This record gives sequence, structure tokens and C-alpha cells, in this order.
Amino acid sequence: MYKYAVLGAGRQGQAIAYDLAINGNAQKIILFDKDINIALRAAKRLNKLIKSNIIYSDELDVIKEQQLREKLNDINTVISAVPYFLNEKITDMAIEVGYNLVDLGGNTEIVRKQLQKNSLAINSGICITPDCGMGPGMNITLALLVMEQFDKPMSIKIYDGGLPQNPEEPWNYNLFFNINGLTNEYDGSATFLRDSIITNVDCFEDIELLEFENIGSLEASVTSGGLSTMPWTYEGHLITLENKTLRYSGHWSDMISFRKLGLFDNKPINFKNTKIIPREFYHFLLEPKLDKGKIKDICLMRIKGTGILSGNKKKIQLDTVELYDDLTDFTAMEKWTGWHASIIAIHITKNKLHGAIPVEKIMTGTDFLLEAKKRNFNIELKEI
Repeated sequence: MYKYAVLGAGRQGQAIAYDLAINGNAQKIILFDKDINIALRAAKRLNKLIKSNIIYSDELDVIKEQQLREKLNDINTVISAVPYFLNEKITDMAIEVGYNLVDLGGNTEIVRKQLQKNSLAINSGICITPDCGMGPGMNITLALLVMEQFDKPMSIKIYDGGLPQNPEEPWNYNLFFNINGLTNEYDGSATFLRDSIITNVDCFEDIELLEFENIGSLEASVTSGGLSTMPWTYEGHLITLENKTLRYSGHWSDMISFRKLGLFDNKPINFKNTKIIPREFYHFLLEPKLDKGKIKDICLMRIKGTGILSGNKKKIQLDTVELYDDLTDFTAMEKWTGWHASIIAIHITKNKLHGAIPVEKIMTGTDFLLEAKKRNFNIELKEI
């Protein structure tokens, strides 16, 4: 049996701990948070759900290295559900202390730094796999599943998003994770493969309209970081690799206006003799409007693949939809984000993998499908 630690007792952290308890052959799971009261409430809720007492709570501030050393020194695998900018420090500590690490990622530059520590991870006898949330994360793993349907995959286009089931004007959106992560996705550029070449595409470019059964039209736009390091890994193997984020109509036009106003900027400006950071001010105003607590949400993913199978060119489409769960009170976003991370963590732990391994290399799509079915994910593959 294994000992796990989850850093961050918020929405995703609780979903991770729940799945580890159900499926991870866990002896003990410690749910850490810098606010002990949040951790206590979370552990109490989860133990009631699983009808056991293997989930414990503890206080931990991840910016304090000594706390990481002391409290994680006998843990097999740590799953980080804290903001992306903290993950490099947690990675360095994993190598020093000797625990496996899975995180939800969200920033490709930080992920590339983590993956450069491959030799150190091997020498430490641990595995580090960043970017294991929904996107990047599950979208990549399911893209592998589509690729595995061909003898020679050629093109992969991914569309995914988490949305409120009952959108409200004017935003038609609800905050499902940290607002820093959301703005990070909406800023900068995405890295794709186009005509077999690594290509940077600005966020909010190439907006497409897609139709979904029982939902209607959704807009798909380029956002940053959704493919993590996958374009570099499959350069020379795929002609096309793209990922776009799904939103209700009108959302992207609002975000484009906010960015043009400079509200995504991190550079301080002077406002009435006071220095402010536009992004922080923007978050201060917008977060309360988007964060309405637990709501009934829906997550959608569509992956279109083209390739060669038995000498013939074929097209395969994957569709999957997840809804808020009334029984457990987990949102669709929590399940897809947290449970994908826990599946990867369990896989690493049981198979004793070593090294700094990108999410697109840690597990096959076929193996993930087997685990997804255990969790009642409805994943459909069809030829189109």
C-alpha cells in the first residue's frame, strides 16, 4: 500500500484525494493546505464520502522549504494542486527528499525546466510528471488514444472546455480553477504543429464554430499551453497538432477586449500616485463575478484525428462529455482535472517509474481508457 500527499485542499485537491482513496491502494493520504481549517473540512467531507478515515489533514505552506522537507519525507507520491508558479520549487524538493511528483501544471516554460531535471530524478529514484490536469493533461492522453487507432497518425485537432450548464450573461462562464491559471491560458501564444513545423499562434486567433448535440454552437479559440511539450515530442511524427478551448458565444470577444485594454499585463503602472499591476486589479474585479462556488457544469472534449490504417487514409473522432455529479458533489471539471492527475500518480507509483517524463510519454491512451472506464467516463470513438 502507498502513502500519498496532495498539496492544496481546494476543488481539484479534493477530487485527487478522493480518487486516490478509491483507486490508489492507499494506506494514507494527507491533504495539505496553508489554511488548516480548509484542510480539516476537506478531509472530513472526503472521509464521509469514502466511508473510511484514511484521508488526513495537515497545515503546509509550500513556499517554506523546511516544511516540505519535514512533512513529505515518508511519502511515496505527491500531487501538487497549487498554482503553477510554485511547482518548480516543489520539484527541486522532490529530488532532494525523494518523492514522486505529479502536478496540474499550466505553464509550459516551467514544465520544460522541470523536465530538464530528468537525470536528477533518475538518480533520486523518483518520477516527475507535470501538466496532468484536464488541459494540458487529459486532452493529451486522449489524443494519444486517437493516435493509437492508426498505423501512422498524421493530424490531431483537440477541442476541449469546461462550461456552466446554465450560463448567465454577460460572461457565460464560471471560474472552475485558480483565476491566475485562467488568465495565463488566455495570454501569450500557443505552440502547434502546422505543416510539420513548430508554429506559435497568438491566443484568440482562428476562432471556429462547432456544433454539439444537446448543447448547440460553441466557439473554439486558441489559448496558450494546452499542449504542453507535446508539439516538440511529436515534431517529425505529426503533420498537424492543434488544441483549442471551447466557450459559449461571446466569451472570446470580451476577453479580446480586456487584453487590448492591457488588463492582462504584469508590468506595474502608476495610477493616482499608486503603483498597481493591471492583472492583479483585473483579477480583483473579475474573480468575484466568475467565482460563484459550486455550480452544475459540463466538460466537453472532441478530438479529430487523420492517419493511415491498413494502407488507407482514415478519419477518427473522439467525443466525451462529463457532467456535475449530484451524488458526490464533484464538478465535471474536478473529475477530469483531478482524476486524470490521480490516474497518472497511481500509474507512476505502482509501476515504480523513474525520471522526468512528460505527460505524453508517461502512459498510453489505451491504458488510460481502461482506467477511465473504471471511473465511468463515457468516451466514444468513431470513424467519420
